[in-house]
Amino acid sequence: MQESMLSTVVLPLALGVIMLGLGLSLTIADFTRVIKYPKAVLIGLICQMLLLPLAALVVAKLLQLSPELAVGLMLLSASPGGPTANLYSHLSNGDVALNITLTAINSVLTLFSLPFIVGLSMDYFMGEALAIPMPFGKIISVFAIVLIPVSIGMLIKRFKPGISARMEKPVKIASAILLLLVIIATVLKDRVILGQYFAQIGLAAFLFNIVSLLGGYFVPKLFHIDKKQAIAIGMEIGIHNGTLAIFIALTVLNNSVMSVPPAIYSIIMFFTAAAFGWWVNRRSQA
Repeated sequence: MQESMLSTVVLPLALGVIMLGLGLSLTIADFTRVIKYPKAVLIGLICQMLLLPLAALVVAKLLQLSPELAVGLMLLSASPGGPTANLYSHLSNGDVALNITLTAINSVLTLFSLPFIVGLSMDYFMGEALAIPMPFGKIISVFAIVLIPVSIGMLIKRFKPGISARMEKPVKIASAILLLLVIIATVLKDRVILGQYFAQIGLAAFLFNIVSLLGGYFVPKLFHIDKKQAIAIGMEIGIHNGTLAIFIALTVLNNSVMSVPPAIYSIIMFFTAAAFGWWVNRRSQA
């Protein structure tokens, strides 16, 4: 009952409040600038679709994961970014409008890319292929959690700029506190899984997370993408929608072991993403 409340009520509500705070910092101009610079969007999508599955495959082979854990890691790599990536980008001075654009596009592309990648992974690691219907409800929820609160925040900024200016800093601080509470609740919820499987998948999840964050940041930099957009892509690539991956593992694939990599990754990424955000900002100031 507690797990159900956390996943169906508490977490979506917390993310909704967080996304409202993000909307207070955005204007339409942020999105038109993204349209004017499509190279950043294209590079972010290439990193999501190609870099992540390749990195997950290398990590799984390098650390000789069991077939089910390997497929779980590949499932995670094929999952899009989520609202948490937008928050971390916001806190790290990234281009949040780019994050939201990538999240929306990735959520649509996932309808096609995730079944393809996971099907190939199951065939490669387990010798079986499986057609995976995407849970449209989960895709719709991603759009709802991201776009509706952000739109409300943007409307406040557009029509009540004074209120928006007063709200922005307190909401940003409250968002960070709220995120910390979500982390604690998630750790408590998954403590049994963490204790049982961390030795087997912890290092793999950590390595994959670090490669995702750094690859998502430095690949765009190689193509002369500006720092704010590179931070946004790094967060989008490094922070996955673990809830979606866990949902597919448990309800579509009917395999609880495959849900372990995204569950553990979802804990690790909270801390590594915070360290990454601190590092890239400190690096630019040095």
